[in-house]
Amino acid sequence: MPTENYTPDEKDLSILRLLQKDAKMSVRDISARINLSPTPTHERIKRMEKLGIIKEYSAILDRKKVNKGMMVICMIALNVHNKKTAGKFIEEVGKLKEVVEFYNISGDFDFMLKILAPNMDEFHEFFINKLSEIEGIGQTKSIFVMSSIKESAQII
Repeated sequence: MPTENYTPDEKDLSILRLLQKDAKMSVRDISARINLSPTPTHERIKRMEKLGIIKEYSAILDRKKVNKGMMVICMIALNVHNKKTAGKFIEEVGKLKEVVEFYNISGDFDFMLKILAPNMDEFHEFFINKLSEIEGIGQTKSIFVMSSIKESAQII
């Protein structure tokens, strides 16, 4: 069943909302909340997993409690704009565990990275010894996040 031909109905959307809030919720609990028996609820979840609507299940951590209290948004413009340079840059940045989100963007910069580090010294070490060593970087701009107002993994 191709994803492009599939449109989640209200029951599927209800399931997705519940799983976004608590991915450990049992099928039995989900089915009770959406007024559907467990077997069709389970079948709907499996179908959405198979279609890639549900990509994965994960735990959301308190970054400060796991020693990743500093968040930096780093904007990067490449010095050469071609497929080879961009491809190599994407490949190398994808390997960096400090980079937790990575976007190709439009405007004055080509990429936006969300970087987590324990503190300024560790970020500086990462920036100098890892990020800035990647070929193709022309310009960077780092924005240091002072506090998080809203963070959410819920998209529906």
